[in-house]
Amino acid sequence: MKYLCLIYSNEQVLHTSPDSPQDPECFAYAQSIQASGRMLAAEPLESVTTATTVRMRNGKLSITDGPFAETKEQLAGFYLIEAKDLNDAIQVAGGIPAARVGSVEVRPVRELNL
Repeated sequence: MKYLCLIYSNEQVLHTSPDSPQDPECFAYAQSIQASGRMLAAEPLESVTTATTVRMRNGKLSITDGPFAETKEQLAGFYLIEAKDLNDAIQVAGGIPAARVGSVEVRPVRELNL
């Protein structure tokens, strides 16, 4: 089953806390998940200040600079993994280095009913 592990953190803390992971550690963890055969995709994201929110209402496109909602934590990156069950996905998410300074939301990918 596919799971999306969404990494959230306060951007002010993500790179300044003593527990903050450095890029080489994050890359090494991603490589280990890749080597296990469970990695489908993973990417860090640029700062929330680069975000653009798009909405379509009544056929009219609305574009807003920044994220959809004001929050203390921002989406910092993701892992898309293959896991045997939720417990397996949670184990992968718990090893993500950024979990030390933020949180990782684990969500099953929904199959389309076509």
